[in-house]
Amino acid sequence: MQSSLSDKLFAEAVQHIPGGVNSPVRAWKAVGATPRFIQRARGSTVVDVDGNVFIDYVGSWGPMILGHAQPQVLRAVQQALRDGTSFGAPTPREVEIARLLTAAIPSMERVRLVSTGTEASMTALRLARAFTSRQKTLKFDGCYHGHSDSLLVRAGSGAMTFGVPTSPGVSAAVAADTIVARYNDTATVIRVFREVGDQIASVIVEPVAGNMGVVPPAPGFLELLRDQTRLHGALLIFDEVITGFRLRYGGVQDMYGVRPDLTCLGKIVGGGLPLAAVGGRAEVMDQLAPEGAVYQAGTLSGNPLAVAAGLETLRHLTKPGVYERLEELGRRFHDGLEEVLRQRRVRACINRVGSMLTLFFGVDAVADADGARACDTELYARFFRAMLAHGIYLPPSAFEALFISLAHSEADIDQTVQAAAAALDSL
Repeated sequence: MQSSLSDKLFAEAVQHIPGGVNSPVRAWKAVGATPRFIQRARGSTVVDVDGNVFIDYVGSWGPMILGHAQPQVLRAVQQALRDGTSFGAPTPREVEIARLLTAAIPSMERVRLVSTGTEASMTALRLARAFTSRQKTLKFDGCYHGHSDSLLVRAGSGAMTFGVPTSPGVSAAVAADTIVARYNDTATVIRVFREVGDQIASVIVEPVAGNMGVVPPAPGFLELLRDQTRLHGALLIFDEVITGFRLRYGGVQDMYGVRPDLTCLGKIVGGGLPLAAVGGRAEVMDQLAPEGAVYQAGTLSGNPLAVAAGLETLRHLTKPGVYERLEELGRRFHDGLEEVLRQRRVRACINRVGSMLTLFFGVDAVADADGARACDTELYARFFRAMLAHGIYLPPSAFEALFISLAHSEADIDQTVQAAAAALDSL
């Protein structure tokens, strides 16, 4: 087989970049393939360096809710670029986006802009420890909150354990301050708080999980977290880096009516450029320097280009019918794929919330990380490669969310469903 330009670029990349990529999932190891190097993108499609065009459901892992190269977003960035790329000083747009975010998400009385979701969650945990004068964090197996040390932790045996590091370089002492429970397991949460509730500074959770694949919260799960944290004096942190402005303008907390103490945002708020935020109750957020003693800083925080892209994206999402349109496309995708699976008697589970969706092969239901890990990853890898051959660009991991954008059309969805049928027939 003739080597593609992507193959050649990857062979060179591994000589200079660890693993050839700047974020691990991009290496496509989970699907047994060489990553395609993307040259450009527009609307619902991406084009690789060999000129292959794909309908894209990665969407830069979530930010491209308007689609790629959205003209108004590009124009906003170009206009901001004329004034310079970075100043290391306050800018008017920072005030504007802070006003917009605090108006959109009622639990965010104050907001601090950062550059990544990792920074947002790291800052939220530091604030919680300072505010409560406690050390321990409760997180959930399968939820990812960035690569800061205290969150690179997995569960040991059993439903609830003190965490153990998932990466070399994370000390056992840091991991010991993190408790890991099973997502959607209310009984374990109650037991944790009964046993060590006076030591817990915060509970951090993806209110709709997107990093073990899409897993929605069970009825009452988020409400229980709110009740238990309030009862025991801990803070509740919603990691809405993926879900913020993806499922509803006010976030998952608006969908379910559960208001956290702190919220982490990212992805969509930067319109595809590096921007994230942490926000919450004023009395907690005012602990941050220079108002308070909790230190956090960033040279490129509130970068003017990223803020311009974020503002334009968020303004677009206030238009009538936006989320109804995303729901309509998501349902069309789900129903079409479900029918394809039914006709071919393929055992699988489709988890969908709005415009986020994951196909789990080989299982009937997925409600937590154990359920996700039971899925047939080898079949997903074969399906991924077959779909790629049919011009469909899916997440290169069985444990990632598929994202639908406003740029996708009914024709895109129908073509994807037809490709799924052909792909399954070929396996």
